[in-house]
Amino acid sequence: MRIIRDYKFVTPKDKGASVAIGNFDGVHIGHQSVIDLARNAAPDAPLGIMTFEPHPREYFASDAPAFRLTSAETRAHRLEKLGVKRLYELPFNTALSSLTPEEFARDVIADGLGLAHVVVGADFCFGKGRAGTAQDLEKFGEIMGFGVKIAPLVQASDSLVSSTNIRQALTDGRPRDAAKMLGHWHRIDGPVIGGEQRGRDLGFPTANMSIDGLHQPKHGVYAVLVDVLDGPHAGSYNGASSIGVRPMFGTNTANIETFLFDFSGDLYGATLSVALVDYLRPEMKFDDLDSLIAQMGRDCDQCRDILAAL
Repeated sequence: MRIIRDYKFVTPKDKGASVAIGNFDGVHIGHQSVIDLARNAAPDAPLGIMTFEPHPREYFASDAPAFRLTSAETRAHRLEKLGVKRLYELPFNTALSSLTPEEFARDVIADGLGLAHVVVGADFCFGKGRAGTAQDLEKFGEIMGFGVKIAPLVQASDSLVSSTNIRQALTDGRPRDAAKMLGHWHRIDGPVIGGEQRGRDLGFPTANMSIDGLHQPKHGVYAVLVDVLDGPHAGSYNGASSIGVRPMFGTNTANIETFLFDFSGDLYGATLSVALVDYLRPEMKFDDLDSLIAQMGRDCDQCRDILAAL
């Protein structure tokens, strides 16, 4: 997959793509349906995605709480798995956000990237002040020579599929409901970072990862599936994770700590992908370390049972 970040300097071989446009946070089943429409609209054209970095919401409210389901790197990895050949990851800045809807259609889509076809969701808005609608884009496409398809919104069971509803499911400690909308387990990806090695002292050595910049699921203990993506221990494992601030040990920055079952080795520096399967219980502060260790043992037994039933 080729990643293009400047619409003003695009080579001829990177033009002519059939592209789905959006933020694609989480790459949920609604996003996947839009990607499939782009794939089917022009089967002989390279399949592309146009997205923005940072997320426009981050740009306009940089001090707001973290909300992203995936980092840019994780999003790119998932898009590549779906067969995307061109990722137009445009810098969202003052210049781009100041374009009128007509300027965006002409300067970015038609002249800059030279797209053959674009697919957008029914709720798509674009241009300065989000003034342009999906129907406006259709009109510009007719004038400027690119095809436009408007994708209907997707539902999973009784819930409209959206990144907002997925965030709410995770906030509520409902990872399986989030997974129904995502079409896959919600995963937290990142490198293993150094910790204080308390887990090792307690008999449950954990791999610690930052969740900085990401939406925080409900704090507590989860049954998880873990992929070690690189290094000598690469492979898939079952495990238990704790997300939160570790209230037994003072004031701490929230992170995710994962104990891999039936594993022995050093994971420092390795990249992990941790899939949240089930929420067991909230974070707790125990009277003593023995009580904490006993509860961790019960948690792991419960996680093993949950994962064995998948």
